Amino acid sequence: MINVANLSVSIGERNLLSDVSFVARPGEVTGLIGPNGAGKSTLLAAIAGDIDYTGSVSLVGQDPAVSSPGALARARAVMLQDVTVSFQFLVRDVVAMGRRPWEGTARQAEDDAIIDAALAAVDATHLAGRDIATLSGGERARVALARVLAQQTPVILLDEPTAALDIRHQEQVLGLVRSIAAQAGVAVLVVLHDLGAAAAYCDHIVCLADGAVAAAGPVREVYTDEILSQVYRWPIQVSKADGHISVHPARCQVADPEQSFVDLLKES
Repeated sequence: MINVANLSVSIGERNLLSDVSFVARPGEVTGLIGPNGAGKSTLLAAIAGDIDYTGSVSLVGQDPAVSSPGALARARAVMLQDVTVSFQFLVRDVVAMGRRPWEGTARQAEDDAIIDAALAAVDATHLAGRDIATLSGGERARVALARVLAQQTPVILLDEPTAALDIRHQEQVLGLVRSIAAQAGVAVLVVLHDLGAAAAYCDHIVCLADGAVAAAGPVREVYTDEILSQVYRWPIQVSKADGHISVHPARCQVADPEQSFVDLLKES
């Protein structure tokens, strides 16, 4: 379980997060949504124990602010937006890094089987012998997720895991995350910009705006025209029919000014 209470983050006099509170339960996927600059990645970093904060965070009973690196690595696995690897490693070696927290324990004997399973789960078995630096952005993202899965923790924190993926792999990855949460009892907190994907694959939603929780609860309660339009500062319609939720933002009208931007570029 992830239990966050009155969490705040500041840099100098600037408040990045203010009194954020919510619970993400085992066996469920909790989606973290909100506009750019709302504080989603900052919140994920605070929960992971990577930045200082005030308030309290509990990851399956552990306080990340005071936990040892080893204990924290066995409690939570993190996938960041930037999945760049600084050195040349084979893909399989990168996934194997997820097993380091279990080195010297009885679970180390499972390493090879778990690495193989993690690669297969993200459709990356064929990449195992490749240099990570030669992969596309989407392939690297899938390998990063495999490393997270190989870590086998009760809490998983994902920051836009589908941002670099094509539509097939987006659906596969989010379906996999949902299955792992439900079948293994893992508490998953995932940052998503795709509101439709969040509605389809998340059990609960925490919606951030200006560093604070604007709404939180089951998807059907948070996904309303009023809440989403206010948070994103843009007209949004939500349809709820036949058990499915779809999100429809208002489309921009293409203007026809007297002198177009293209004309201005030609003159410069």
